[in-house]
Amino acid sequence: MTTAKHSKARDLRQIFLVDDHPMMREGLSQLISQEKDLAVCGEAEDVAAALQQIEKLKPDLVLADVSLRTSNGLDLIKDLKLRAPSVAVLVISMHDESLYAERVLRAGARGYIMKQEGGSRLMQAIRQVLEGGTYVSEKISARILDWFSGRPSQDASPVGKLSDRELQVFQLLGEGLSTKQVAAQLHVSPKTVEVHRVNIKQKLGLGTAPELIRAAVRWVESQNTR
Repeated sequence: MTTAKHSKARDLRQIFLVDDHPMMREGLSQLISQEKDLAVCGEAEDVAAALQQIEKLKPDLVLADVSLRTSNGLDLIKDLKLRAPSVAVLVISMHDESLYAERVLRAGARGYIMKQEGGSRLMQAIRQVLEGGTYVSEKISARILDWFSGRPSQDASPVGKLSDRELQVFQLLGEGLSTKQVAAQLHVSPKTVEVHRVNIKQKLGLGTAPELIRAAVRWVESQNTR
């Protein structure tokens, strides 16, 4: 590569993709590569691989899904806040923003956009975050103002009462994982998962373990049909 090409590459804002669907990463890469000022510098499908590459590549922005096959985007955001605080994170997800947007912002992300949005809106979000701003929808922006002012969030979904970790456990149970499998994926003990299960049942008004599993399965199915 010539010196001129090296200089041009350095002038482009570098974006790293984290998504467990190869076709989604390919589509995002093609979309971003059409922009004269942006470039994709790398990609990963899980948190471990993403952290290793991000620390090496030092991108300007990480575009990440919140739900990954063997890990969780919230964990990635929290880890990056500690290990690479200068790297901005924009979450792109199919999951309901009313449940996840505030969570990712609290974790350290700089924005949240639904995958259903068009390419032009995504580019707007990317540039807004790269310029030091925060990107959320108008609906979520109003809720964030309530959050900062100390007013309680009016979340219509009972699932919104769950903590980040409880939500992760609830989702994994809904995906068919056993308590031991959930513990292994989250790197905690089965006893810790059992405690989360008890708390989830209390918060959602569920009486038995089968009721918990049915509720978790229904919730996961509702998320997958959005």
